[in-house]
Amino acid sequence: MIPYLTAAQLRTALPYPDLIAALRAAFRESMQAPKRHVHTLSEQESTVLLLMPVWQAAGNAGVKVVTVAPGNPAKRLPTVHSIFMLFDTVTGAPIALLDGEELTLRRTAAASALASSWLSRPVCASLLVIGTGSLAPYLAAAHCSVRPIRTITVWGRSREKSEAAAARILQQDLPDGIVVEIASDLEAAVRMADIITCATTSTSPIVRGEWVRDGTHVDLVGGFKPDMREADGALMAKASIFVDTFAGTMAEAGDLIQAIASGELRPDAIIAELADLAAARHAGRENDSQVTVFKSVGTAIEDLCAANLAVNKYLAATCRP
Repeated sequence: MIPYLTAAQLRTALPYPDLIAALRAAFRESMQAPKRHVHTLSEQESTVLLLMPVWQAAGNAGVKVVTVAPGNPAKRLPTVHSIFMLFDTVTGAPIALLDGEELTLRRTAAASALASSWLSRPVCASLLVIGTGSLAPYLAAAHCSVRPIRTITVWGRSREKSEAAAARILQQDLPDGIVVEIASDLEAAVRMADIITCATTSTSPIVRGEWVRDGTHVDLVGGFKPDMREADGALMAKASIFVDTFAGTMAEAGDLIQAIASGELRPDAIIAELADLAAARHAGRENDSQVTVFKSVGTAIEDLCAANLAVNKYLAATCRP
C-alpha cells in the first residue's frame, strides 16, 4: 500500500532547520517546474483545479493537486483542499501521498526564512507578522529559526483575529523567552520592526515605503495574483528586490507587476532569485542600512524538496530493522 503522510506526520518530519537546509540544497539542483495548470471545475461555484508538476532527472517527481472552492465556507468546508503525489522519475512508480496543505504551509514559511538568512541583518530581534491567516504561525516560527527574534508583533484588520493568530504562534516550537504582542497601530509597528512578513489577500498596499526604516527586511508572501498587492510603489522603488523565481513572480506577483506597469519599478531592478543566492551567484544583503524585499509566489521545487525530505525520514523509520 502506498503510504500517506498526514499533517501531523509532516510537522514532525519537517522541522524548520532541516527543511531550510534541504531547500538551500534543492535550489542548487536541476529541477523542472513548469507553470502550474489552472482548470475551472464549476462555473457556478467558481471552483478551480490547480496542477503543479515538478521533477528531477535522476530522483523523484511529483505533482500537487489543489482545489479551490470559494463557496465552501458557507457549507462549513475548507476553501482549499490539496494533496501531493510523489513518484519515482525513472520508473514512474508511485512512492507516497502527502497532505498538501501542511506541506505548502511549511515549505512556504521555510522558503521565506531561507531568503531571510541572506537578506535580513543577522542581529534582527523584532518580527512583525501582518495577516492572521493560516500562514501566520508558520512564518513566525520559521523566521525565528534563522534570526535571534525576541519580540513578535501581530497586526490584522480584526483585533479578535489578531489575538487568535498570536495564540497559534505561541503554540509553535519557538525559542525560549520570545514575547508575542498585538499591534493596533500598523504604521508604528512597521517603523519598529527589523523583519516584516506579510501574508494577506489584500488588493491594495498595506506596507508603505515611507514607514519602513533603513535596514529592514520585508517578506511579501501574499499578493500571489496580478490583482493583489501588499507593498506600495515607494517601498518597491527604495528596496533591493529578490524573488523565489523570476518566472513565477513576473507572471503572478501583483506587487511587481503593478509597480512595473506604473513605472515605479524597472524589471531589471529585480536583483536575484533564490537559486542565485543558494549557488552564491549573489551574496544577498550588502550592508546594514539596505532595505531588502523578498517576493514569493511559491514554486513546486519547494514542494518536491519537502516531500523528499519527509518521505525519506518516514521510510528510514519504518524500514529500520
